[in-house]
Amino acid sequence: MGLCKSALPQMGRPLRPQEKDVLKSPLIIFVMGGPGCGKGTQCKNMATKYGFCHVGLGHLLRQEAQRGTRRGRQIRDIMLQGLLVPTGVILDLVSDNLLSRPESRGFVIDGFPRELKQAKEFERIVGRAPNMVIVFDCSMETMVQRVLRRRQLEHRVDDCEAAVRQRLDAHYSLCQPVLTFYQQKNLLRNILAEETPENIFAKCCSVIESLQ
Repeated sequence: MGLCKSALPQMGRPLRPQEKDVLKSPLIIFVMGGPGCGKGTQCKNMATKYGFCHVGLGHLLRQEAQRGTRRGRQIRDIMLQGLLVPTGVILDLVSDNLLSRPESRGFVIDGFPRELKQAKEFERIVGRAPNMVIVFDCSMETMVQRVLRRRQLEHRVDDCEAAVRQRLDAHYSLCQPVLTFYQQKNLLRNILAEETPENIFAKCCSVIESLQ
């Protein structure tokens, strides 16, 4: 459910050895959760507090979708249907973004990985696992209501209710194998995201500081 069949690449571009070397030392933190769980806001806060770079997968995809290229139009069509963009495109966008900031001491990658294939491909391409995977736990109804409010404020075309529910269905069906994968590596940290933004941020800080 939620997968896309398209001509876009299913495999990411392999990194050269010197590119892998660049990505060996910075902290890499994945932040997962459904649309509207608040991960974007908290990732910005974490990046500001700790001097990390915030890499928003949704932002990267929307940016690409606005380009007049054939790939951009394909991505836009996929997103409007609430489907998942192919793994190869996702991996290329993420790795290119990390490599464009070699001086960063850490990255908070928001909304990645969205399926098990992406998690495994990241490790194959980059040559390492993330340091930590934070998961925001939030009910479906809370997320739908938050996204619909966000749509009114930001006028985002991919935030209509039907597309949001499709994205949530895809998220729930695809994320469980990812969570199991990282749980087995002891990298998973769950945070209840129904509380106030201040309380959620305090919990984020606590888990990040456990890495220091």
